Amino acid sequence: MTSIVLFCRPGFEKECGAEVQEKAAWNEIYGYLELKKNQGIVLFHLHESEHGEVLMNKVPLKRLIFARQWFVTVTDIIDLPDYNRVEAITEALGNEWQYTDLRMEMTDTNDGKELSKFCRKLSVPLRQALRKNKVLTEKSKATEQVDDDGAILHALFFSGQQVILGFSLTRNSSPHIMGIPRLKFPSLAPSRSTLKLDEAFLYFIPREEWDTRLTSGMNAVDLGSAPGGWTYQLVRRGMMVTAIDNGPMAESLMETGQVKHKMMDGFKYLPQKQNVYWLVCDMIEKPQRVAKLMSEWLLHGYCKEAMFNLKLPMKGRYQQVSEDLQAIKDAFNKHNVKYELYAKHLYYDREEVTVHARLLSPAPLIAVDL
Repeated sequence: MTSIVLFCRPGFEKECGAEVQEKAAWNEIYGYLELKKNQGIVLFHLHESEHGEVLMNKVPLKRLIFARQWFVTVTDIIDLPDYNRVEAITEALGNEWQYTDLRMEMTDTNDGKELSKFCRKLSVPLRQALRKNKVLTEKSKATEQVDDDGAILHALFFSGQQVILGFSLTRNSSPHIMGIPRLKFPSLAPSRSTLKLDEAFLYFIPREEWDTRLTSGMNAVDLGSAPGGWTYQLVRRGMMVTAIDNGPMAESLMETGQVKHKMMDGFKYLPQKQNVYWLVCDMIEKPQRVAKLMSEWLLHGYCKEAMFNLKLPMKGRYQQVSEDLQAIKDAFNKHNVKYELYAKHLYYDREEVTVHARLLSPAPLIAVDL
């Protein structure tokens, strides 16, 4: 049976499954779910085998909130022998298709972390065998260019004895193994929340646009800033930051001369001049209030782009975040503006999703009651 395998944060399999099933139904693609609970793996078993690639061509991975990575299976789960695992995998694959890269993957669990050592050791002989069989194409070190029309081979190991094989489309998959970027916590950052914004910038802003959208000299506002985890990411990129929070900011940030701290409620602050490019917000607040505040800042022209977190409830998480995002869309549509809006449950997020929003047409400069 052909299935779509999706990676998500362990504990969010239900939300990931519900979302992909809904998106598939919109495209008249149907199947049933198998959730690997607390392993961060969802299998969407398809009624029609050809629908796997169809769905990957129709639904951008970027539009899925809870899925980090995905692939379409080309085998069922394979039971591997204790020896000659490489031979068993190459035989199961055959040589009908060619792939541009190989991803050795596992579950995002403690057992998976132990398995990663096994996968690294196996990857070298497996790559050699796949290249010998013309299943894996040789990379040109001279160009190092990504083939956007190519396919990536995925080998998801559940143990040293079980693997499932599949492919994703290069143009519609995460560049990271299991969809997880490995970021190093900066020693000067005042809190680990800094990794959330670091990952958000990496995920939502194309690298070739950093010079215009993430550059020094920009003005930024951080609502709910203390002690400064998100402010740190703005400062390290050379921005001038107005930090809004009743709590204290880290002295190391204040000493940079790039931060002005205003001790006040983030819902009450308004910029004096309309020259703010970035608005960022990681307040522990009801997501409905944050969603409304962000859309109003953008519609009023107080900022050009916004990056913010929406906290998730204990139950009905997918439904809640869908409602919050729809409220933002409704506000934008009401004023007939073109916009870009993406949301993702990023690796360094926990009980929240990160949202990026910006208007692609000028803000209507309406009178907004904040």
